[in-house]
Order: sequence, then structure tokens, then C-alpha cells
Amino acid sequence: MFVKNVNLGVNPSPYLYSGYGYIEARNEHSKIVIGDNVWINNNFVIISEGEGIEIGDNAIIGTNVEIYDSDFHELHPDKRMCGVPKTGKVKIGNNVFIGSSVKILKCVTIGNNSVIANSSVVTKSIPANVIAGGYPAKVIR
Repeated sequence: MFVKNVNLGVNPSPYLYSGYGYIEARNEHSKIVIGDNVWINNNFVIISEGEGIEIGDNAIIGTNVEIYDSDFHELHPDKRMCGVPKTGKVKIGNNVFIGSSVKILKCVTIGNNSVIANSSVVTKSIPANVIAGGYPAKVIR
């Protein structure tokens, strides 16, 4: 669900004509909510297979960002194709700035006004009003 004034794709910016934006809520109970005045740059993927993904108002999201609320497969070899994957809600707060090539995984909350540095992998929640980065992402300022 888009609230209002959601912008998908940015011109001029890489991948506008050669990339894509992909949004999918895979199950009946999976929800993707994108708040007011959100800008999502080119070549992004947002997939909910579990509890859902929420992006708060005034968020800015860079190119090549991936956001997932699921592992999509179990780790046990006998259950990888038929098991039930682990899932967990993703919540991105208001006024969050996510740099390019960031991956945000299940069970993560990013607090209001925080910044996630380019190429970070966010595996755990990040508090409000901080800059976080790295692999895995951690507060750096």
C-alpha cells in the first residue's frame, strides 16, 4: 500500500532505463506499506513473505537496495525446498536515509532519522538518530 506521494525511480540516476523496481507481497497476510513523501531510487527489490515491511514517511532509499522479511528457505538441507522459512517484520522509521546497495533483512527496525551507509547489510535493529554501516551494520556515530 502506498500512502501518498511515493516516488519510484529517479531521473537522472543509474539504472532508470536499464534496471527495475520490484515489490511483492507473497502471501495473503504479507503487507508492504510505504509512507508519505518516500523516494525509492532505481533497481530496488522489496519482498514480504512474512509479517510485512513498513517504510515510514519521508524516507530516502538509494539504488540497488534490497529489503526482505524472510529467509525464503530453511537451512536444513532436507527442508530447503519444502520447509517453512523464518520470517520477521521489517520497520523503517520516518526520515530514514538508506544509502545505495544496502540489504535489510528480516526482524529489523531502523529508528527515525537514522542513516544507513552504502553497501551495509542490516541484520539487527538500529536505534533512532544514528549513522550505521558495515557488514553487519552497527552504529558508527
